[in-house]
Amino acid sequence: MKKLSTLLLFVFLGFASNAQTKEELKKEQAPKKEQIKKLQGEVKAIQAKIDALPGWRKGAFGTVGGSLSGFKNWYSRSAPTASAGNIGITVNAFANLIEEDFFWRNSAAVNLGWVKLDEKGVSGDEGFDTATDVFTISSLYGRKISKTWALSALAEYRTTIIDNFNDPGYLDFGAGATWTPTNNLVVVIHPGNYNFVFSSGETVFESSLGAKVVADYTKKYNKLSVKSNLSVFQSYKSSDFSNWTWTNSLGYTLWKGIGVGFELGLRKNKQEALDNLQTRTNNPNPNATFNDVDNKLQSYFLVGLSYAF
Repeated sequence: MKKLSTLLLFVFLGFASNAQTKEELKKEQAPKKEQIKKLQGEVKAIQAKIDALPGWRKGAFGTVGGSLSGFKNWYSRSAPTASAGNIGITVNAFANLIEEDFFWRNSAAVNLGWVKLDEKGVSGDEGFDTATDVFTISSLYGRKISKTWALSALAEYRTTIIDNFNDPGYLDFGAGATWTPTNNLVVVIHPGNYNFVFSSGETVFESSLGAKVVADYTKKYNKLSVKSNLSVFQSYKSSDFSNWTWTNSLGYTLWKGIGVGFELGLRKNKQEALDNLQTRTNNPNPNATFNDVDNKLQSYFLVGLSYAF
C-alpha cells in the first residue's frame, strides 16, 4: 500500500509539473502572438500604400476541368435548354493603369465549354457539342476631375467565338462619367452610347443609340478571388433593343494556385429571344415579331477546378 501511495504521488507530481509547464509556455506564447498580429497589421498597411501607388495592376484567375453545367433559355445556342457534365474553361483577366490624373482599365472574360448534351426535345447525336460560348472584352479610359469621379469613354465588345462568331456581335462605344468610390469598384454611367449589333443576312438585330451603365467589382481576399460585372444597355429607340448581362466569378485557391471555382451568368436580350423563336427552335416561326416573344431569363453556370496567377 505504501509503495502504491508513493507511485500515485509521483504520478500526481508529474501531471502538476506538466500542467505548470503548459501554462508557462502559454504565457511565453501570448506576447509573440501579439507581435505577429501587430506585424500583420503593418504588412497590410504597407500593402495598401503599394496598391495606391500609380502604375499597372494586372491579374487573372479562372476555372478549368470537368464540371456540372445547366443552361436554360440561352438563346445563342442551337439547344437553349440542356443539362450535362462538361469540359470547360473560364478566364477572367484585367490590366489597369492607374495614374494620378487618369486611368485606363482593360478587362477580358472568356467562358468556353463542351458537353455531352442531354438536350430536351432533341434526338440524334449524343457526342460532345459546344455548350458555353461567351467572350467579352472592354477598355475604359477616364480623366479624373475629382478623387472619385472622372470623364470617361468606354469600348465594349461581346460575342461568341466557337459558334456563330460575331453573329450576333455587340460593340458599344460611349462617353460620360465614371465613379470609383474604391480601388475595386468601378461604376460607368454613359448617357451617350451607340450599340452596334453585327449579324449575317436579314435578321431581327438592329443597332441603336442609348445609355450604357456598367458596374464592375474585382477583389482578392487572401485566397479568394471575386469578380462581378453588370453591363446594361438601354436603347432610346425601343426597349426591344435593350439588353443586360451579369456575370459572377469566384475562385478559391487551395494549393499552389489550384483550387475550386464557380461562375454564374445571367442575361436578358429580346433580340436574341426573337431570333431564337424565328430560326433556332425545333418549330421555328419566321413570321414572329417582338410581340410574340416570351423574353425569358438566360443563364449558365460552371463549377470545377480553378487556377489563379
